Formats: sequence, structure tokens, C-alpha cells
Amino acid sequence: MRYQYTIVLERNEEGGYTVIVPALKGCITEGDTLTEAIANAQEAIACYLESLLQHGEPIPLDISSVKVATARLSEVLIAKVAAVL
Repeated sequence: MRYQYTIVLERNEEGGYTVIVPALKGCITEGDTLTEAIANAQEAIACYLESLLQHGEPIPLDISSVKVATARLSEVLIAKVAAVL
């Protein structure tokens, strides 16, 4: 099954990107490049959802909007990624 979630990517001052999946509490990853960060986010989402399914928990819906609180808005990207289980 295919699931799609919004991700927030923030460029780190020391390099690389941190990725947060707002709809999945605690689902955070990172990558040295934007491509790696997105790939890691897809893997993190898949692992998160697999864990929910194994424990009989419901799969959360994606969020409908994102609020970003940062002085460096140019350092933040918002995207949609899909994970396949």
C-alpha cells in the first residue's frame, strides 16, 4: 500500500538536512544531501508505519497544513513523499 506524507526539510548550519514528518509524532531523520534526506524520510516513514501495523495501531492521515516558525525561512523546504509498504 502507498502512503503519502508532508515532510519539512531544514538545512543545518553545519551541513546536511534535518527532516520532520509532522503527521507522525517523533518521526525525524536527516541526510547529508537533499536527495539523501528525502530517501531517509521515505525509509523512516515506512518503518514507522510498519511498526504501527505490527502493533495494531491506526495509520495517521497526513496533515492539511504546516506552520513553520523560523527566522530562516529560506532554509526550509516542504515536500510530499510517498512510502510503500
